[in-house]
Amino acid sequence: MTTPLATIGYEASTQDEVIGRLKAARVETVVDVRAVSSSRRAGFSKTVLAASLAEAGIGYVHLRQLGTPKAGRDAARKGRVEEMRTIFEAHMTEPGAQLELKAAEELAGSRKIALLCFEADHNGCHRKILAEQICQHLGCSIEHL
Repeated sequence: MTTPLATIGYEASTQDEVIGRLKAARVETVVDVRAVSSSRRAGFSKTVLAASLAEAGIGYVHLRQLGTPKAGRDAARKGRVEEMRTIFEAHMTEPGAQLELKAAEELAGSRKIALLCFEADHNGCHRKILAEQICQHLGCSIEHL
């Protein structure tokens, strides 16, 4: 049986809550799919988050090229999900994004991962699009945490 691919957004959560959900779901590695890995929310900037995840026994990988370009992030913030999707899908045709998508697929094929981004609702976030692409290729299910 194929391991499900998890996704998680931290918008309405503390770092402890996110790590708790990851541990409960038995996630082995968090794949940060933010274009910008800094955060105004305490505990979610790349270095602090990676260290905290390591303390919890969870790996961390940042795949920056799988993040949404600025125009897509702006559209998502304004609730224009279809516009964000169009921008993000165009971005995903770029060579760097394709290489990192392959890396994410390889990780998902070898262990339980969770794609991490900001938005609490996966329906308005590019991580849902990524999860769908990865699972279509690997034949796995998606578990939105």
